Amino acid sequence: MPLVLPELPFAKDALEPYISARTLEFHYGKHHNAYVVNGSKLIAGTDLETADNEEIIKKTAGDSQKAGIFNNAAQVWNHSFYWKCMKPGGGGAPTGKIADKIKADFGSFEKFVEEFKTAGATQFGSGWAWLVLENDRLKIVKTANADNPLVHGQKPLLTVDVWEHAYYLDYQNRRPDYLAVFVEKLINWDFVSSCL
Repeated sequence: MPLVLPELPFAKDALEPYISARTLEFHYGKHHNAYVVNGSKLIAGTDLETADNEEIIKKTAGDSQKAGIFNNAAQVWNHSFYWKCMKPGGGGAPTGKIADKIKADFGSFEKFVEEFKTAGATQFGSGWAWLVLENDRLKIVKTANADNPLVHGQKPLLTVDVWEHAYYLDYQNRRPDYLAVFVEKLINWDFVSSCL
C-alpha cells in the first residue's frame, strides 16, 4: 500500500513544551491517519493502487476529478515530511552546507527567518510554508491546503504546517508564536541539509 502512516521520528512527548503530546495525538493520530485511510480507499482498485505517493501526487495534481485523491495523498506526504523537519533540541541557526546556502541565497540567516515566518503567518487559511530548492537557488514559498512544491518543479527542504490543527491546542490563535518556536526550538537542520 503506497499510503502509509510512518512512525514518528520522536516520542509523542519529545517536543514538549513546544508541541504537546496532546497536539501530536490529534495531529498525527487523527488527522494524518485519516488522510492515509481516506486516500487508500480512494485509490483502491485504480491504476494508482500500487503507485508510490509522489507518483500519485504528480499524476492527480490539477485534475478536478481526482482532487480527493490528490488532497489526501499530498497531505500524507506533507505531514510525513513535516515530522522529519523537527527534532527535540532543534532550531536555531544551522551549520555546514545548508548554512552556507542560506547565507548565499538570502544574505543572512536572519533574513531567511524573517521571510519564512512571514510566509507562514500570511498564508491565508490552511496550508504550509516551505523552504525549497528551485533552479539551484533556495526560495520560500507557501501553499494552500494540500498543495505541494513537488508539482511546481521545486524540491522541498523544510516545511511548517500552518493548518490550525498543527498548533491550536498549544497556541490558540497565536500562529506567529508557533512559527517563532518552530524556528528557534524545533527545526531539524540535519534533515534539511540531507535534502539539499
